[in-house]
Amino acid sequence: MKKHLLLFLLMMGSNILVAQKRNPSVYTPDNGNGTFTNPLMWGDWPDPDIIRVDDDFYFISTSMHYVPGSPIAKSKDLVNWEMIGYAVPRYDEDPRYDMKGGNAYLRGSWANTIRYHNGTFYVGFCTPRSSSTEPGNFSICTAKDPKGPWTRTIFKEYMYDPGLFFDDDGKVYVAHGQERLFITELNADALSVKTPQKEIYNNRSFPYLEGSHVYKVNGKYYIMGSTGGTQGRQICLRSDNIYGPYESKEVINDDHTYPGNGLHQGGMVQLKDDSWWFIIMQDRGPIGRVPNLEPVTWVDGWPMLGEKGKGVETYKKPNVGKTYPISVPAISDDFNIAKLGLQWQWNHNPDDQKWSLKERKGYLRLKAGKATKLSEARNTLTQRVQGPLSSGTVEIEVSDLKDGNLAGFGIFQFPYAFVAVQQKGGQKSIVMINADSTVISIPFSGNKIWVKTSATHVGYTASFAYSTDGKKFQPIGNTLNMGLGLDWTANRFALFNYSTEESGVGGYADFNWFRFDNK
Repeated sequence: MKKHLLLFLLMMGSNILVAQKRNPSVYTPDNGNGTFTNPLMWGDWPDPDIIRVDDDFYFISTSMHYVPGSPIAKSKDLVNWEMIGYAVPRYDEDPRYDMKGGNAYLRGSWANTIRYHNGTFYVGFCTPRSSSTEPGNFSICTAKDPKGPWTRTIFKEYMYDPGLFFDDDGKVYVAHGQERLFITELNADALSVKTPQKEIYNNRSFPYLEGSHVYKVNGKYYIMGSTGGTQGRQICLRSDNIYGPYESKEVINDDHTYPGNGLHQGGMVQLKDDSWWFIIMQDRGPIGRVPNLEPVTWVDGWPMLGEKGKGVETYKKPNVGKTYPISVPAISDDFNIAKLGLQWQWNHNPDDQKWSLKERKGYLRLKAGKATKLSEARNTLTQRVQGPLSSGTVEIEVSDLKDGNLAGFGIFQFPYAFVAVQQKGGQKSIVMINADSTVISIPFSGNKIWVKTSATHVGYTASFAYSTDGKKFQPIGNTLNMGLGLDWTANRFALFNYSTEESGVGGYADFNWFRFDNK
């Protein structure tokens, strides 16, 4: 129905599209009249980097512990994006990614960089230290097709917030570091270090200078990075030599669209018409770090972002020579094919023996593993909460639960909250749990439940409702005050089934569909 409505609106002209934009069922930045409105994707797509390969643009983002990792999106016009894959299918270097001997929350992929060179796509990222006694590492993933398959190489060296760069003389470098910046030269295949790191910049007037990405324009080297953390601003370094010395300039310092949280960290790209554009993120608290698209104007050899020092809100779309259909990354899912939609990520490496899209056609089956609480439940399936308002609704069949099982739907972060069907002593109940405390428990004799979760950026709250007939929903429990106990990851919708009792392992719930809207 929504697809047919969108086609009808396209045929009726831009004025109707603008009206639809004001009250959409799914957020899109494309206004349908040759303009776009920031943010590009009203959800958590942090630490963006972009490239252009011929007529296609590729975008990559940080995903921390979520699996698969390093999400990649594709666009024809820098405004309309679709997911095409992930660079990291799973993490095999540490059993904690399997929730064995601990967990891997906040590890995984940080500050991704993407480049294309001689027919190969490259993705780099750092995995930070989990403690002062454990080293972090740096990875390069390679593929001939950005959809994959990808091959990952883990370096013994640690390079924080890496920016991969292929110079026109055949040399390969990574800019990296925080406050103190370094250049490390790689071998020609970019899969090992050739020359150890050399410090190139150490200016404490820009605290926490990070998120470096390297460009060469008219023979000069430019390193774009951010400073000041979430309240930050974008800084550009410039030199005639990759190793410096570098001069610096602030290229944007603006938080007018979200006071207290400045535009900072991202990637720059040149179009075929020689214009330059920058995708830069802005912290929106528990909703996530959202990407904005900004025009770039070169002034005295410096790339200045936005317009008159401010980030743009509504602005003319980039000139790519054609007009492309409105599209957004996938969100709703009917689970009708034997492969998860690209919008989904597990909270850790999944146990593939405990989930299936094939055992019952048209359903996602989640089999319970042992866990004392949701944060320890391995097969928790998530996707982004979005702003400014968003809700998700699921239909769950619970006739095959075992004692100890909790199967449900909610918001995942620290703290988290959810509505689930819990089975104890052969009896089911509907429970609402907030921060691991049971708020309410209602006896339940049915085998099917519908759960709805709604989130808003106004006060960062989430509310919950359920239905026993799929038509009439009633509120349940209390409000979740969405937080960021897991730093640098946003709140997410989450589907799950786990068991607090060993005897309940293997009990299963069938999820018929997940439906998303910005209401």
